[in-house]
Amino acid sequence: MLITKKNRRIIYENLFKEGVLVAKKDYNAPKHDDLDVPNLEVVKAMQSLTSKGYVKTQFSWQYYYYTLTNEGLEYLREWLHLPAEIVPATHKKAARPPRPAGGRPGGDGTYRAPRGDRDEYRRRDDGGEKDTGAPGSYRPTYGVGR
Repeated sequence: MLITKKNRRIIYENLFKEGVLVAKKDYNAPKHDDLDVPNLEVVKAMQSLTSKGYVKTQFSWQYYYYTLTNEGLEYLREWLHLPAEIVPATHKKAARPPRPAGGRPGGDGTYRAPRGDRDEYRRRDDGGEKDTGAPGSYRPTYGVGR
């Protein structure tokens, strides 16, 4: 399918910026949900990149989910003339908030002895041993009743 260079650039820039792209399987939609491009052109451009191995496609519930591969990252970087420092949002490491220095939340960080109440519910009321096994009068029969 012929796609104008302007529309192809919009699709590729969005794919590179986000690292992923979602498109509804609606070939008659006048435009894509996020881009100002016909939805058919988005699907066909992604289909082309998938056949080259630059994008991985997952289809679920009438939606296409496209994920950029490492080869696709290099291809789009070359096609869009971008430096190596710019990476998609999915390749950036999320900054984690620093952990508080106080140890575990809700405690002062000191040793706490194990609690004895956890074994209490396992003990029998009379303090005796639990009977194990079947009663002596039980005689199993095998192969009967089928």
